[in-house]
Amino acid sequence: MKKVFRSIPEYGQLVQRQQGGIWMEKQVKRIGVLTSGGDAPGMNAAIRAVTRAAIYNGFEVKGIYRGYKGLITGEITPFKTQNVSNIIQLGGTILKTARCQEFKTPEGRKVAYDTLVKEGIDALVVIGGDGTLTGARIFATEYNYPIVGLPGTIDNDLYGTDTTIGYDTALNTIMDAVDKIRDTATSHERLFFIEVMGRDAGFLALNGAIATGAEAAIIPEISTEVDQLEELIKNGFRKSKNSSIVLVAESPITGGAMHLAERVQKEYPQYDVRVTILGHIQRGGSPTAHDRILASRMGSAAIDALLEDQRNVMIGIRNNEIEYIPFNKAIKNDKPIDRELLNTLRKLSI
Repeated sequence: MKKVFRSIPEYGQLVQRQQGGIWMEKQVKRIGVLTSGGDAPGMNAAIRAVTRAAIYNGFEVKGIYRGYKGLITGEITPFKTQNVSNIIQLGGTILKTARCQEFKTPEGRKVAYDTLVKEGIDALVVIGGDGTLTGARIFATEYNYPIVGLPGTIDNDLYGTDTTIGYDTALNTIMDAVDKIRDTATSHERLFFIEVMGRDAGFLALNGAIATGAEAAIIPEISTEVDQLEELIKNGFRKSKNSSIVLVAESPITGGAMHLAERVQKEYPQYDVRVTILGHIQRGGSPTAHDRILASRMGSAAIDALLEDQRNVMIGIRNNEIEYIPFNKAIKNDKPIDRELLNTLRKLSI
């Protein structure tokens, strides 16, 4: 069958949908939105922005609960503007989130696709980290389905965007906690290892260390280059101080705060060492102004992307400008750490 091209109508976008082995054009009328993976402050602001920008442009919106799992179980409900009223200030996600093993299988993705067809959802906006975007890329490729991703993760580890939704709030949570820990560290003249999230990325640890005046940050990006703990001890980083704070990324590459504390107690017993693992407190709380604005801009841009016939892209912001980053690049490319920040921390920790 010959493919006929038509201009994009005032509202909606033309996408291809397979019927009987032939790709047919179909106008986007209804958009689904979901959050997946680890929650991040600002996700609700993103849900609000996607919903309202879509309705403003003439689309219908459906909220999908519990991430990709909602596509398997059919937990989907129509969203109007009132569904997203008074949520911009809330942490977590009103759509809930969950890991979904079924979506990792071809059979599970077929169920998800059938659900989307049944619900009349013509395009998806997914909010989450690299696992979420990986699932979106695979599904979009298998079914030629238009998906736009928003980077929602406190780890700030997605390539193609200067910052991710939730990162700034998590950083401020770390700063507040470390400020309090320093009070007791100073009183008892102790060395504190404070473990923060970030998985295989050291952005929270490094910038958290600078923001709190910590003596060091132990991060996975340079753990393969040098024994960071030995370097710290050799530099005598406690000689002129009555307490010391070291932020540690939770990565298996660094070994985590407990592992480092055990090493110090064994190799340098003169130090009085304590460990604090901040844990899931970093994911909670009302999002900062920065994260609310970031999520709002990105959510609105996701609808713009669909109107511009973009698909399989993540919305990024670089140098304060919106960019469309292909899923492949956002997921597979490692986001580099800023070496100048490492040098700044070293200079200021004397």
